[in-house]
Amino acid sequence: MTTESANHHRDNVQHRLTVWCLSVIGLPESTPCTLDVVSGDASFRCYYRLSLSDQDQFIAVHAPPEKENNAEFIAVQQRLSAADIRVPGLLGWDLQQGFMLQEDFGDRLLLPLLTDVNAAEPFYDKALDSLLAMQRIPLVEGDLPDYDYARLTQEMALFPQWFVESMLGLELHNEDHTLLAQCFDTLAKAALAQPQGFVHRDFHSRNIMVLDDGELGFIDFQDAVRGPLTYDLVSLLRDCYICWPEASVAAWRDRYYSKAQAAGLALPDAAQFAKDMDWMGLQRHLKVLGIFARLSIRDGKHGYLNDLPLVMHYTLSVARRYEELAPFVAWFERRLMPSIQSQPWYQESYREGYSGSSEEPSA
Repeated sequence: MTTESANHHRDNVQHRLTVWCLSVIGLPESTPCTLDVVSGDASFRCYYRLSLSDQDQFIAVHAPPEKENNAEFIAVQQRLSAADIRVPGLLGWDLQQGFMLQEDFGDRLLLPLLTDVNAAEPFYDKALDSLLAMQRIPLVEGDLPDYDYARLTQEMALFPQWFVESMLGLELHNEDHTLLAQCFDTLAKAALAQPQGFVHRDFHSRNIMVLDDGELGFIDFQDAVRGPLTYDLVSLLRDCYICWPEASVAAWRDRYYSKAQAAGLALPDAAQFAKDMDWMGLQRHLKVLGIFARLSIRDGKHGYLNDLPLVMHYTLSVARRYEELAPFVAWFERRLMPSIQSQPWYQESYREGYSGSSEEPSA
């Protein structure tokens, strides 16, 4: 598609989306309004702010139906809303066109407000409470897709495919694939051995909004699954976009553990729970290394390269704590680090802060 035809297609979609939104609100096509891009994300969805002359504002969404599972988004939104989780209200949707009209949560993402640990404390306490409310949502077979062995290992396979081979340009041999398969098998089985429940699957500071009343709102939940309870916790505490001192991570983890026990969730002992969270985080961060590389290489979204250093730091620092993962650490350092050190994103962003040392970078 040429630039001219792409622009024409975009303009056509925006016009149709505007007309459709006005009809949902009950207004004629001639109603004065503006449609401004709010953001795209790591998916194919595009978000717009629809502003009317009376200053009412809404979020209009175009999520191409051939690319996005919009029915799943609606089902999860309704489930979360019924559990009193603050998610954007849905005013209407058109699955055939991939259009949705949502409540406007504003522009205050949590991430910019996390200036230090003290600033983060009240927000993280509320986030942990909301996470527990999600995890108490009763699920029966078939309510959500299972985060099963196949899905867990397929996600980790993005790491060798996109990060190692496509980004670093390395050719993997049979012994490399064997080592990685053993590592992935260990992590996937550990995840499935944990208590299971509702998993948001993208529970982090770029998907949490701070609302006008000071409460937290949650977005980007359409990929929810039934899976390990530590998944969302480690996604929040070892966020791919901000790093906290390990002492703070441990304190928040222990606070969640106490809250979860009080709420009646069945959890292992505290030491096993800490290991479960570590290993679940390693599965997630291996996946994310592959996804961020793919977003740059395939989709031209190069901003995610700036986040690779922190994700790599999490991967190595956690894996180094466990003797069972020593072969993976040795392989990573021997096979990958020489190529990583030649990457522009490493040289610009990683060399001083996350060069594989055990030091915890500041937030």
